[in-house]
Amino acid sequence: MGAKFSLCVFLMLVAICSAIPNKRKQYTPCKHLALYFHDIIYNGNNAANATSAIVAAPEGANLTKLAGQFHFGNIAVFDDPITLDNNLHSKPVGRAQGFYIYDTKNTFTSWLGFTFVLNSTDYQGTITFAGADPIMQKSRDISITGGTGDFFMHRGIATIMTDAFEGEVYFRLHVDIKFHECW
Repeated sequence: MGAKFSLCVFLMLVAICSAIPNKRKQYTPCKHLALYFHDIIYNGNNAANATSAIVAAPEGANLTKLAGQFHFGNIAVFDDPITLDNNLHSKPVGRAQGFYIYDTKNTFTSWLGFTFVLNSTDYQGTITFAGADPIMQKSRDISITGGTGDFFMHRGIATIMTDAFEGEVYFRLHVDIKFHECW
């Protein structure tokens, strides 16, 4: 009788727990920034304006050509200007420095590792980002893994949106940064 009673109590607890809605904790950002960075890819003819270059390519190591339809295997490094608005000619507030690797054969995706180096009157310091970038999605999230200066030990999420692109030479990303841990 005791075993049946224990089993009934256990089953009732399971039923009650499964009926309770599973709510995720909503985090409120402790700091928020919205910035733009502008990437001008070196194509063999624009050395004066280029801010990024393919440094490894599978197709005969021709560093001015992209690999195949989805650029699979290409690795690019960049040193892009960061602005407060979507105008490439606005005064830069820092530089986006890092790399991206095209890592899928059948669609446009990349893996990003980069740092915002901010040096303006409003912000001094760095913000470090890392993660997958499914380029074809309208917006995508990437992890903020840390920072220095005004962003010391900050962590959070950055939502990246492709704001503009011109063929395979220029693209502009809008980065909406939400810090959830601020020291």
